[in-house]
Amino acid sequence: MSERGEAIVRIFIGIVSGILLNIWKIVVAILAIFHWIYVILTGERHAGLAKFSNQYCTQDYKFNRYMTFVTNERPFPFNGTGKDVLPVSIKKK
Repeated sequence: MSERGEAIVRIFIGIVSGILLNIWKIVVAILAIFHWIYVILTGERHAGLAKFSNQYCTQDYKFNRYMTFVTNERPFPFNGTGKDVLPVSIKKK
């Protein structure tokens, strides 16, 4: 596809991915509050919540790279979730 055609497709992809990522961001913000409370009460982080939040951060990063023409790799949901940019780091006791 030409760069001009790809730029036009990015409008549609940007709208769809942007809506989904903003909904995901709201869920992550709510879970972050829950996670703070969880850590205060238990003294350790919840791996599942950390991984879910990390996946959002990865997808947001990929979305921004795509929308600023840094890459042609399409973001979530058009290209799956793929591998995290950085792994979750939780120390085991």
